[in-house]
Amino acid sequence: MATQQFTPERYYVTLGNHEPVLRIADGDTVVTSTLDAQGYDAAETRRSEGSNPMTGPFYVEGAEPGDALVVTLDRIEPNREYGWARTIVAPNVLDPEYVYALPPEDDWQFARWRVDTRAETATLVEPADTMLGQLTIPIRPMVGCFGVAPPHSQAISTATSGEYGGNMDYRGFVAGVTVRFPVFETGALFHIGDVHAVQSDGEIGGTGIEISSEVEFSVRVEKNATLSWPWADDPRYILTVGNARPLDQAVQHATTEMLRRLRHQFRLDPASARILMGQCAQYDVGNIYDPAYTMVCKLSKHLLP
Repeated sequence: MATQQFTPERYYVTLGNHEPVLRIADGDTVVTSTLDAQGYDAAETRRSEGSNPMTGPFYVEGAEPGDALVVTLDRIEPNREYGWARTIVAPNVLDPEYVYALPPEDDWQFARWRVDTRAETATLVEPADTMLGQLTIPIRPMVGCFGVAPPHSQAISTATSGEYGGNMDYRGFVAGVTVRFPVFETGALFHIGDVHAVQSDGEIGGTGIEISSEVEFSVRVEKNATLSWPWADDPRYILTVGNARPLDQAVQHATTEMLRRLRHQFRLDPASARILMGQCAQYDVGNIYDPAYTMVCKLSKHLLP
């Protein structure tokens, strides 16, 4: 097990079977940096075109199709003072007749936020003429887009998500969380980027407070895994993730995967798994702005054997 420092020089706006930027071993930790969603770095210099440029991919020795890549988000720390966000509410979360009251896309503005990592706050500084004044809110840095190379040697835009992960924009993917991804390509080819200082559930504004960051993550390989969609663990819950559109299909993927997880990981018989899910399952909404939506199904750990 080793800790590797990596300084990225190029970025990808797809998750795919790209040339790896670094080969790492099962058990290694990586310390690196990410750009914001428009490709700007810690000095607010644009380093990449496109949306949600990814750092990576990282080739993990020993990871093969059918395995799981287990990624622990050890640290997520914004590395500059200012972040930005759109000043919209996504049309697809509004009643259709109300969409006509929205400004046209060409008139969408951007808000500028001062991010104080020591105080763990973000303060609105632009536009300065709103009725909110210098609104200050707590931050909770999270990773918006990360995952492994998709199946069949595809390269899929960082605007969306699938069984490989991707642009899930789930505000629960914070430091201390462990996420398992099904592996589809040799080496897994792990990508990471699109950090938000904070965001709404669903990323209904089309962005969080987008910011460049330093990130630290650790990897493990689980051989002959049983997952079809991402699994996650935080201190209180086990979670399963479904990415699809329409929203009910994302719910179906997340719910089905939780039943599978209860069977395979916790060895519950089918009736016990259904009883537990029927009364105790909880749901969080991830991205409901981008092409694929994200739903998270979760169960409290204290209920599990």
